[in-house]
Amino acid sequence: MKRIIIGVLLGTTSMAMTAQETITVSVSNPSKQERTDQPVIIALKEYGDVRSALVTTDGKEIACQLDDLDQDEEYDELCFLANLKGKEQRQYSVTLYHEGEPRPYPARVYAEMLMRNDKVKEKNRHDNFIESITARGDCANPYNLQHHHGVDFESELNGIRIYFDKRQTLDLYGKFKKRLELQETQFYTSDKQKEQGYGDDVLWVGNTFGLGAFRGWDGKEPTMIDPVRNRTQRIISYGPLRTIVEIIDRGWQLPTAPVNMTIRYTQYAGHRDTDVDVFFNKDVSSQLFSTGIINVKGSEEYSDHQGLRACWGTDYPSTDTVKWKRETVGLGIWIPKKYIASEEPANKDNYAFVVKTDNRHLSYKVTYTSANEEFGYHTAQAWFDYLRTWRKEVDQPVTTRQRRTSASLR
Repeated sequence: MKRIIIGVLLGTTSMAMTAQETITVSVSNPSKQERTDQPVIIALKEYGDVRSALVTTDGKEIACQLDDLDQDEEYDELCFLANLKGKEQRQYSVTLYHEGEPRPYPARVYAEMLMRNDKVKEKNRHDNFIESITARGDCANPYNLQHHHGVDFESELNGIRIYFDKRQTLDLYGKFKKRLELQETQFYTSDKQKEQGYGDDVLWVGNTFGLGAFRGWDGKEPTMIDPVRNRTQRIISYGPLRTIVEIIDRGWQLPTAPVNMTIRYTQYAGHRDTDVDVFFNKDVSSQLFSTGIINVKGSEEYSDHQGLRACWGTDYPSTDTVKWKRETVGLGIWIPKKYIASEEPANKDNYAFVVKTDNRHLSYKVTYTSANEEFGYHTAQAWFDYLRTWRKEVDQPVTTRQRRTSASLR
């Protein structure tokens, strides 16, 4: 009996010795205002091959997520979300394991790509799930390759799809209730689901920016992402705390030279705003680009002329004005000043910015509300007030410090 017990104890000790290392992360809120669902990101390169993780604060486990950003089957980042009172500093203990699988947590975000299934008649029941798709530049109609015309993703507060064509426009889903819905509706809400309080498409985008699509610039107006050698959409991460999707355009013919461009959209749980990062494979600092938001018909504009621009307006989300009702939305975009070449006057299509990068990367944020929301904003003034507060939060992110508190025993 003693030998058996010793053997088990030695085996347990051996497993523990191969398992882990611990980091203490201090997260501080510089603002007097309470901050919820604030992303904390830990780069994992220096910690070796991390396979699972545990995050605790005040002795309680909280959800975390491991992401393989470059798709090489090794996790590159750990993410968790911090909740902090005004001026609070909170300690988090992060244990990294070199074996096992990521812990499961309830999903607070969702992402989906679908090919049509001709055997399925209901538009919200298709089941040919994919994770990546690439179309050649001479593909006749990439827009109709995917069931809902491109990748979609959501948090509890929003829902976005990105068209798989030269426009690469962000189209919007408006909710009534704060919850995940796209898995059930697939951007095609049935009449029964509408009776149950599910949301639906709330924006007509056409050839406009929609909500912050990234485009070229010819000196006078935006240009589409065309011609390209090929274009790809793919899902990098499904959640549970953030979903990451990428749009990749290879061989985009710019006036200077062809480039490869990757646009990464990151959606965090609890957020109505979405992070946009644009990466190039070479220096494009001599090139101008554009982005902005659609000029919703009859919309009221707001700009602080420091990178924040918004509108509030009402229009039909479809050319079918019998089936669809008019929808009221508020849109917003924030671009760091260092990337702005000019803020263009509004025209019938867009509120545009001309943008640039100092080398190979630029970033910005987009956000929106639907007046249908039980939890949101219902006037232009309320929306613009929210955006001013949001801008302050963006300018004052939570800060983090981390220290290794135990070395790996691998």
